[in-house]
Amino acid sequence: MANNCMDAFILKLQDVNAVKFGQYKLKSGLMTPIYIDLRVLVSHPALLNQVSKLMYQKAQDEGLQFDSVCGVPYTALPMATIICSTHELPMLIRRKESKDYGTKRLVEGSFKEGDTCLIIEDTVTSGSSILETAEVLHKEGLKVTDAIVLMDREQGAADTLASKGIRLHPIISMFKLLDVLKAAERIDAHTAHSVRKSILDNNTFRYAVKNGNDDPASKKQRLERGLELSYEARAKLPNVHPLASKLLTVMAEKQSNLCLSADVTSGEDLLRLADALGPKICLLKTHVDILEDYTEAFSQKLQALAEKHNFLIFEDRKFADIGNTVKHQYEGGLYRISSWSHVVNAHAVPGSGVVKGLASVGRPLGRGCLLIAQMSSQGSLATGEYTEATIKMAEEHFDFVIGFICGSKITKRPEFIHMTPGVRMQTGGDVLGQQYTTPEEVIYNKGSDVIIVGRGILEASDRLAAAEAYRKSGWEAYARRMGGGGGGASDQ
Repeated sequence: MANNCMDAFILKLQDVNAVKFGQYKLKSGLMTPIYIDLRVLVSHPALLNQVSKLMYQKAQDEGLQFDSVCGVPYTALPMATIICSTHELPMLIRRKESKDYGTKRLVEGSFKEGDTCLIIEDTVTSGSSILETAEVLHKEGLKVTDAIVLMDREQGAADTLASKGIRLHPIISMFKLLDVLKAAERIDAHTAHSVRKSILDNNTFRYAVKNGNDDPASKKQRLERGLELSYEARAKLPNVHPLASKLLTVMAEKQSNLCLSADVTSGEDLLRLADALGPKICLLKTHVDILEDYTEAFSQKLQALAEKHNFLIFEDRKFADIGNTVKHQYEGGLYRISSWSHVVNAHAVPGSGVVKGLASVGRPLGRGCLLIAQMSSQGSLATGEYTEATIKMAEEHFDFVIGFICGSKITKRPEFIHMTPGVRMQTGGDVLGQQYTTPEEVIYNKGSDVIIVGRGILEASDRLAAAEAYRKSGWEAYARRMGGGGGGASDQ
């Protein structure tokens, strides 16, 4: 469905009071400021038909293979009925309780052992209702591999279901709904932000267990420590930006959360650094405007090295102007940054216009942006309310913003990547106010994802050995944070 049609559909849901704001308790026990009540659709047949059409189309678009359809009782039953009646598909009905007479079956309908059943649901928070239905179907010898849901509240259901071998296919996400309602002035910015914060603060899936290790004591310990998903698991989240997914995957594959800050003034020196240290890093950070010999050929060679050694390029441009100006700075001029740099960053000072201007260029190219929420320099003003405003800006533009430059983890949302500069084996600072923190402190204690190291490597007598030392230190801190030993991460 085209975006404008989907927007109109979302507004219709609110028109019939299927979207409610207030204080509600969910089946999971969580309190929420927004409630999706799709039971009302039975009184609006045109809208119910539209929902059923969207669900069937989603199954077609995703190429799902199934022998029958089962709606989670009770709200999804009418949806499943319309889908099956319209397209002449076999339907199954799961009873919530067995009869004490007749066949006493929990699943009604015709099927045979080994058949695959597609589950239909209206709204998911934790995914428990889908799992309950899947469990009943499994006991009858049926397979469940996929579930289609109209509204995903984005609070962990997709990850919970994935851990049980069920792929979730949502029609609408909660953040999409909020964006549409806000754009149509159905809700104000404060309401949108408070709902987003509630959603992000109450994710029902906090960890993934590696290799099926579901030891209760291990789970309890991880929960108590508040550990999050591994890089691998975060890369597979349904709402993660494709570029963030790629970076997280690179980090996991190379066992490296090291970003090299290649602050040299010669393009040839930079290329030699990239080639020599490329195998050790996940990201190469450049300051292209300090190069004394920049040419377009340089950027082409740098891209080739990034491909060869499987790392991403991050131009540390720190855009900080109005949208129209940064748009031209990003796509044009001598450097044409958008043509070769996967990631750029920006200050939040100008407001959301700076992100919109950059996104107009970078989004079609698959690029991403980091917002500068905190800085490692002494006396930085990027703290407190400024940092909070930066987080809010990122949440409003998560289709382009992939994370933050920051001193520590500043949001619980696992799709965002935290990168911390000013990292060195020895703590302290320099005469210009740069403050250094160790990899262990940044990754393990402060919960960041990527260490940005410059002089700690560049000033070493053996740069390759230094890069390996930082890579190893950063990765071991991450592995320890994930609850494993020094050899690797656990997929929680």
